Amino acid sequence: MFKKRKSIKVKYFNPNLQKIEKISKGDWIDLRASEDVILKAGEFKLIPLGVGMILPAGYEAHVVPRSSTFKKFGIIATNHFGIIDNSYSGEKDEWVFLAYALRDTHIHVNDRICQFRIEKIQPKLQLKEVKHLKQKSRGGLGSTGTN
Repeated sequence: MFKKRKSIKVKYFNPNLQKIEKISKGDWIDLRASEDVILKAGEFKLIPLGVGMILPAGYEAHVVPRSSTFKKFGIIATNHFGIIDNSYSGEKDEWVFLAYALRDTHIHVNDRICQFRIEKIQPKLQLKEVKHLKQKSRGGLGSTGTN
């Protein structure tokens, strides 16, 4: 039995931006720069992605660089990856990529610079303080696979 597909409403802020689509291989969806950007090494910029979305209830988007982003453009994401929750869905809530340039670069409109996927949000949790964890210690950071 097939489950019903989730629906995402997409608003385009730039009429010249190529429409996003799910590719046949992989689970991530590419996002594109919606303006030309020139960055010098050491500069930071919020690169507009030209889209805003209403995500399904109970989901958030994880935005990360594509595997070729650094090789092609010399930029990295300043916070490793971005999280966009489904409350960021207002009329002016355009998605951006937080880019830091490690070399001089020029990014053009419609260059694919990042990708996203949606994930279920974390369930409500209760944190309880204890004096002891009562589990066997693994041996500290970096201890797996040492035997």
